Amino acid sequence: MTTILAFLLPLLIPTRAFSPATTSTSPIKSFQPLHQQRPPTIRRTPVPSSRLHLFDLEKAFEEEGPLGKGITVGKLQIALHVNALERTAKNSLFAVLEENARAANDDSDDGGFDDDYEDGYGDSHLSKMCHQVCLALLRKSDDWIAACSESKWFKGDDYGKAESLYNQWADREAAKFEKEYIPEEGSAPSEGKPTVAVVSIILEIQGDETNFERAGFSMAETKAVLTSIASDCRVEGGDCLNGFEVFWTPSEPTEVLTERDTILDFPELITL
Repeated sequence: MTTILAFLLPLLIPTRAFSPATTSTSPIKSFQPLHQQRPPTIRRTPVPSSRLHLFDLEKAFEEEGPLGKGITVGKLQIALHVNALERTAKNSLFAVLEENARAANDDSDDGGFDDDYEDGYGDSHLSKMCHQVCLALLRKSDDWIAACSESKWFKGDDYGKAESLYNQWADREAAKFEKEYIPEEGSAPSEGKPTVAVVSIILEIQGDETNFERAGFSMAETKAVLTSIASDCRVEGGDCLNGFEVFWTPSEPTEVLTERDTILDFPELITL
């Protein structure tokens, strides 16, 4: 911080008196005969700036991976307007969410994310889902009305604490809904109702480089957070993504969420 000290010698009339109360809060004043008065001068004495650098011991001895050090648990929430046609369109945001939800809950031998890699290496189904959801949200950025984000960093040895926080955040979002509903393929009605929708993304990712800062403060910063998640989740074929969960409401095409409902259920959202 740079501190500047200023000394002022004002022009004063020698016969004018001043009270003690004034002297206690005013700059120092001196008097001269009238014929010796000079214009007031301002003298500035620069003080060298000083900056305090703190050494982050927590990260100093951490092993660095492709996305930095440690583990980060992050959450991003976006509220957006959805028209009636979007509720039932085959290539809509809801269609992407429902398709991935059905794939994640498929109990058949060829389905689910238990065997998360194609050919046994380097291409995680989970990271593909995260990437697709992020892209679908980015394509709907013109309809965004609010957003927010938060994150917490952990040392690599504290992976248990990271997983615990990830589970807490996921359970907190799940508790907001009366039930978890995944529509069956082809079960959507021919028409839906316009609504406000809220999509919540929770992930645990290796490193400290993924950006979760200031979503909701501006469109650009919200896009930056979503773009960072979309790109980092695919690093090394998804190996850096430890966990990912997405919630959205409303899930049924005939249900409607109003902006008032959004404020009550998601008070942390910041209007864009």
